[in-house]
Amino acid sequence: MTVCDTRQGAVRGRTAPDGVASFLGIPYAAPPFGARRFREPFPPEPRTGVRDATAHGPTAPHAPYAPPFDVLVPDNRIEGEDCLNLNVWTPAPEPGAGLPVMVWLHGGAFTNGSGSTSGYDGSAFARDGVVCVTLNYRLGADGFLRLPGRPDNRGLLDQIAALRWIRDNIAFFGGDPDRVTVFGESAGAMSIGMLLTTGAARGLFRRAILQSGACHHFLRPSSAALVAARLAEKLGVEPTPEALAAVPLPELLPAQAELRAEVSADPDPARWGEAVLNLMPFEPVRPALALPGPDCGVDLLIGSNAEEYRLFLAPTGLLRALPESALLAGASAYGLDPATALPVYRAARPGASPGELLAAVATDWFYRIPAVRLAESVPNSYLYEFGWRSPRFDRTLGACHALELPFVFDRLDDPSYAPLLGPRPPQALADTMHRAWVSFARTGNPGWTAYDTTTRTTMAFASPAATGPVSDPRAQERLLWEGVR
Repeated sequence: MTVCDTRQGAVRGRTAPDGVASFLGIPYAAPPFGARRFREPFPPEPRTGVRDATAHGPTAPHAPYAPPFDVLVPDNRIEGEDCLNLNVWTPAPEPGAGLPVMVWLHGGAFTNGSGSTSGYDGSAFARDGVVCVTLNYRLGADGFLRLPGRPDNRGLLDQIAALRWIRDNIAFFGGDPDRVTVFGESAGAMSIGMLLTTGAARGLFRRAILQSGACHHFLRPSSAALVAARLAEKLGVEPTPEALAAVPLPELLPAQAELRAEVSADPDPARWGEAVLNLMPFEPVRPALALPGPDCGVDLLIGSNAEEYRLFLAPTGLLRALPESALLAGASAYGLDPATALPVYRAARPGASPGELLAAVATDWFYRIPAVRLAESVPNSYLYEFGWRSPRFDRTLGACHALELPFVFDRLDDPSYAPLLGPRPPQALADTMHRAWVSFARTGNPGWTAYDTTTRTTMAFASPAATGPVSDPRAQERLLWEGVR
């Protein structure tokens, strides 16, 4: 057992045989319930004595993923109100070590996920000389529903509160508060995209890694109001914080999940606004797109997976079942002219089905083009693309959304990732990718040339033999989105 101080009191963690110490379930804010429901995060209460930190704390309340994603995407749920907590892994649990710090923001479409799933265990980062922190933030209605008289984006405010806690306390665990890299995937990366242009977050991190998410995913206030009204209607209450706080969680959480299914079943912009395109009714609220620009003061590593959207089509059978009409409608909804754009996508994918082509178009709209736009906005950013293809689902899953996670965390042997990875994923690729993330956290350079609009250098993480920098991958498809996305 190992004891570290914090400003709220000492915590007792556990030290593994390899020397990595872990401290789990440390509150960074007070429980967000009762009088604190739907409000900004409040500071944690000071404690006397030594708090046990050898087990994960409660997770933010959320419903399970719907099948088949409940098996494919790692998640866990631990009940309890003290859910605004974080976990620390460190090789040197003592002040003065001055190690770089990496802070993980999990994904889950702003309605699922936690910082405590085994797939996000930070031991490999600590093994390599980094203090790794993972955390929970409020999800769904509690974190992101727009409500009168309450602050928007409470989940983002939680993340900022956690980063402030880390600034004030991470030196006790051997970390350097001036060398913080925040990294996240999907909704976690989209959160970072928002934090980059949020004044309250400025100065709380020096570097950022955005995996499969950037600055383009948000709801305008008018769309957020539509979502709030529909959720309240489903629950039979007024769309006010008081009325929603009176709804028991066993009723609220399934209603949130049903709401997302409603958006998919009836993607009518009159009902949902922008949510019809990304199918996420709970996400950050802001009036317009904001890119950080060259003076943001943060080093950036940004990227996406080559076939992200296959995660949402291959396991459900839609990849091969979608008709041509769905492809035409999807391309049009994303702002492309099908007559000119689809031949470009077809030329690079001879014999592709309509579902495979829609997956390519949607991958660009959701993930690749927002990553490119962010890299264009901030000079000396680094861009990557993950292209290793999973053999799962008769090799149709491909380089899908979330597949890079076990490589980044160097956890290919974690059972929670097996349904995505299949047998014998390449450890050499995990070694390379994990090493690049550590290098970026230490130095601001992951090991390849920075992105610019002349060469557009992109690091391709494919098979171990095919990993290396490429110039402007799929340039003709990228050009289709100029002025569109």
